[in-house]
Amino acid sequence: MNKTYTWRVKEPRWLSEREFDAWLAYLTTSHLLERRIEEQLKADSGLTHSQYEILARLSAAPGKRLRMTELARLVVVSKSRLSYQIGRLEKIGLVERVSCASDERGVVATLTGEGARCLERTAPGHLAVVRAFLIDHCSPDELTTMTRIMRKAAAAMEAAGSPPS
Repeated sequence: MNKTYTWRVKEPRWLSEREFDAWLAYLTTSHLLERRIEEQLKADSGLTHSQYEILARLSAAPGKRLRMTELARLVVVSKSRLSYQIGRLEKIGLVERVSCASDERGVVATLTGEGARCLERTAPGHLAVVRAFLIDHCSPDELTTMTRIMRKAAAAMEAAGSPPS
């Protein structure tokens, strides 16, 4: 059975030259920035960008802990993909999983002391890359516009729901 997205149309609305230029600029920049971030994180800590984001999200959470379902939502991955990454982080002592006290079926991911220290060591290099290749090239107004655009796009994708599997 051929599943389609509900927002697909029979006749494509081709991108104008301006729209196409914006799309290509986004693609190129996002791929290049992701590559730089991955290189920096691997060199400084051996972490992937996904793993770093998990540690950062846990670090910012109350008690440095989040239910796995909430963490998956925040890092925008499936529960199984998150479970795999958490397992890898557990093996190196950066995160631990514990049962949720209020719900015996729930599982909570907690940042360990070693995870916090790893994040502290790695964050300066990560921030340097993000600043050097993105943030410091934008004016305050451009950052506001970029934030607004990205939030609008994220909201549209969230409203559209999960793609068919």
